[in-house]
Amino acid sequence: MSKTAIKIENLGKRYLLAHQAPHLLREALAYRGGRLVHRLTHPFERRAAPFTNVPSNSNKEEFWALRNLSFSVQEGERVGIIGRNGAGKSTLLKVLSRITEPTEGRVSLRGRVASLLEVGTGFHPELTGRENIYLNAAILGMTRAEIRRNFDAIVDFAGVEKFLDTPVKRYSSGMYVRLAFAIAAHLDSEILIVDEVLAVGDMEFQKKCMGKMDEVSHKEGRTILFVSHNMGAVSQLCSRAVCLERGHVVLDTNDVSEGVRQYMSASQDEAAMTEWRNPGNMFENQWFTPLRFGVYDEDGKPVSGAVDRRSRVWVEIEGVTATPNPALGVGYALYSNGALLYQSYQTDQAGGPDELQPLNQRVCLRTQIPVSLLNLGEQKIELLVQLHGRQWLVPPGRTTPSVFLRVDGMLNASPYCLTKRPGPVVLDVPWSLRPMSGE
Repeated sequence: MSKTAIKIENLGKRYLLAHQAPHLLREALAYRGGRLVHRLTHPFERRAAPFTNVPSNSNKEEFWALRNLSFSVQEGERVGIIGRNGAGKSTLLKVLSRITEPTEGRVSLRGRVASLLEVGTGFHPELTGRENIYLNAAILGMTRAEIRRNFDAIVDFAGVEKFLDTPVKRYSSGMYVRLAFAIAAHLDSEILIVDEVLAVGDMEFQKKCMGKMDEVSHKEGRTILFVSHNMGAVSQLCSRAVCLERGHVVLDTNDVSEGVRQYMSASQDEAAMTEWRNPGNMFENQWFTPLRFGVYDEDGKPVSGAVDRRSRVWVEIEGVTATPNPALGVGYALYSNGALLYQSYQTDQAGGPDELQPLNQRVCLRTQIPVSLLNLGEQKIELLVQLHGRQWLVPPGRTTPSVFLRVDGMLNASPYCLTKRPGPVVLDVPWSLRPMSGE
């Protein structure tokens, strides 16, 4: 009989959000000036004295990231935690990993926990890969004997042998996550918690990670909590799905396909967004700072509503480059019904007659989406920017700007093809009749 590895009872996590209404400029200047004078005249006082001219129009609002959350996980289960952005998934994992304390409720864990929540957490940028293996593994709870025993396996799995004695500050984000996952996967823990960070790795490494998690779950009996927006990965790895919405459990099922359908249904409101604009200085860097990203029709207007498979739709990416770099790749990833279909960059046509010059100053890139290949349903399009082989500037993951496109209508003129087919694509390829031999 299996034992309970994780038990969550009426869990709640509250944050206080400070709001301050607009006030007169002279009030703001008086307040800031008073604080500066007080600090200069009282340099050794740790707490500032109250001011009579502090603006009194500030207030605080309670925000519950989690509320009345209860479920349990048995030893050896592989549970996918899914939901839209802001549903409370990452907050839950941080509570389970003891990164943050819950406001109310109780969490019981049976065994050691290995967490992979942020790329390079626990790494020191000035230390080499070799030194960081010892440091990070010790932070995760490995003894020195365990580290020495698993060292070669960690290096081989991460594929960083050539760079083992290079400071990790020179690693790409992909190398970071490979090394971080390799350490966590070889920890002798009973519970493995993995967030969306695996999206940073390439397809080959993601497949390798999925195989490793499947192995430690089936052969070693480890419990796995897996958070991802890639429904294909959730369906492949997990035997159970827990859907969160606004900090609550809305579905807990052993039918993972039903959980995926719940997630896709909850994304319909979000999927109405077809254009993203940079609200300030997000992703600011010297090589390419994105300003606008979206899907547009032939007239250059943001797509409104669903499109059929005969429509002509373009992706446009507008941004600013201060320092041209031939390694700069600006593009997008298209997820069809939750599964990654392909990635495309402006450098894909390098070496041909249509090769683009290195981007410089303010530019707008435009490329057509092969809508006629897509199946019916929701298509998610993520912005991607990187220096190829060196570092991500806009990496895949939770914070990546995303827009959505819905393909609707009939697959073709046949009266028997009125609904979507299995799989992410539908090919329009010609068929013919070949004369039979002997005729």
